[in-house]
Amino acid sequence: MLLAGATASLAGAQGEDASPEKEAGIPVTDPLVVEKCGSCHAADSKGNLSRISWSRTTPEGWAQAIKRMVRLNGLDISPDQSRAIVASLSTSHGLSPEEAKAVMYIPEKRMIDETNIPNDDVRGACAACHAMGQPLSWRRSRHEWKLLQDLHVALYSQADAQYRRPAAVPPGAAPAEGEAPAKKRTRGEVALEWIRKAAPLHTPEWAAWSARVRSPKLAGEWLVTASVPGKGRYVGTMTLAAGGADRFTTRTVLRPIDGEGPAITRTGSGLVYAGYGWRGMSQGGGAGAPDALGNAAREAMWFDPDQKSGDGRWYWGEYHEFGYDVKLTRASAEPAVLAVVPGRLKVGTKGARLRILGHNLPAQPGDVDLGSGVTVRRVVSVSPGEWVVEADVAPAAPSGPRDVVLAGAVLEKAFPVYRSVDFMKVVPETGLARLGGARHPKGYQQFEALGFENGPDGKQGTADDVALGPIDVAWSIAEFPTVWYDDDVKFVGKLSPAALFTPNVDGPNPERRFGRNNYGEVWATATARAEKDKFGRPLTARGFLVVTVPSFQRWDQPEVSK
Repeated sequence: MLLAGATASLAGAQGEDASPEKEAGIPVTDPLVVEKCGSCHAADSKGNLSRISWSRTTPEGWAQAIKRMVRLNGLDISPDQSRAIVASLSTSHGLSPEEAKAVMYIPEKRMIDETNIPNDDVRGACAACHAMGQPLSWRRSRHEWKLLQDLHVALYSQADAQYRRPAAVPPGAAPAEGEAPAKKRTRGEVALEWIRKAAPLHTPEWAAWSARVRSPKLAGEWLVTASVPGKGRYVGTMTLAAGGADRFTTRTVLRPIDGEGPAITRTGSGLVYAGYGWRGMSQGGGAGAPDALGNAAREAMWFDPDQKSGDGRWYWGEYHEFGYDVKLTRASAEPAVLAVVPGRLKVGTKGARLRILGHNLPAQPGDVDLGSGVTVRRVVSVSPGEWVVEADVAPAAPSGPRDVVLAGAVLEKAFPVYRSVDFMKVVPETGLARLGGARHPKGYQQFEALGFENGPDGKQGTADDVALGPIDVAWSIAEFPTVWYDDDVKFVGKLSPAALFTPNVDGPNPERRFGRNNYGEVWATATARAEKDKFGRPLTARGFLVVTVPSFQRWDQPEVSK
């Protein structure tokens, strides 16, 4: 985060030598950035602007910083100027593709269990209030990271309390370098030490990318595979047309891989930051229901530096809870395999009919390889977009994913071979929905039930488990007994047969004990219709669902977002 004002002005008044920075800055060369930011962020003889030249971040990070300057320091800036500065700084003071990839879940608005938190001290100091991806979306000098901590103390009283708590010292742990054994460190000190090493200003990745960053050449046709929780998988094409500097218009046509339902057509536009970071918007027909696939969506995607592939999420909903997970591959004259239907094959199966969906597939029957233990009996039909084959799966075929090879095109892990569905998981394992409808919008939660085989080791929950995809199940909700006699199931909302949870209205409920709101905690339970456990009982799984109150405060203030 940036602090403008007194500190920067004082440094400028005292001259370059007064700067506390010991690291080389990244000069600011854009005249508009210098014009709008230079009145507070003092320049030195090397073209550095105080604070700015010692920070790098994503487009969202720079947009957040500008909004803060508007709110706290009275920055006078137009929307066009703001967008231009975000685009400029995202290139000159941005992240390398490798650095950005690790935190793409932030602009993609994904709810995930973060695995990038090294210990409980860093968790308590940083991730108690926001996702760890927030600070890891920045790269700063050592001095800037300390100033960020100071800013938190100045603005948020809880941060000071969190930073001052004693750090957990593992038994027998050696003291930190240069530290006396008797000294006890705080959480804030541990977190600062870690973040300085994990996210420094200068990295080999940034040095390499800043020398080769180039304008995106993405115009043309792209092959798309997409999945939507609760809706299924889709394949299609996305056509990008150049619409100005780093800008493109889009037309996407997706069709369900199971052949049921109409094609989805979406049109939109997007802007590419730093040569690889796509941010766009699109919409299609059929909007209306909260989970309708034609609803207007924001798009956040990451393109590989070779500009031949990309992936990301197109999301919508008041809480960004709905979305397409997408993968893109640049279309060429070469054949490409996109998906295989059905999604799994059981050992011992005879004459299974598989649809191989692709692009520029050969028009004449030829060789197709479905992997170990799977033999193609015959090719039923061929077309440039789809081959249909019949295949046998040997009784001794090993469990696991199979690659499909057709005319030189390879789709890795196209489908799994399995012996049995040994267990299921409900995803997400912990869901979140928000009451609404009276004064605030609702926040929905979509669940899915996924099947798994134990894998070669025969144990559940290990690395060799074989993922089998969605399982046909019946859904219900059950009480999570946090409080006795609260009957959350009666009040929190409804779970549809397709596993879409719709929360109840917000506000006190006179029919409920103590007139409480309709919040609560329940289980979303999936019961398999056909799959049985070793005792002959239907497989079951459940996910935890928290139904809470609306989000009454939004940190991304609309008054400075226009």
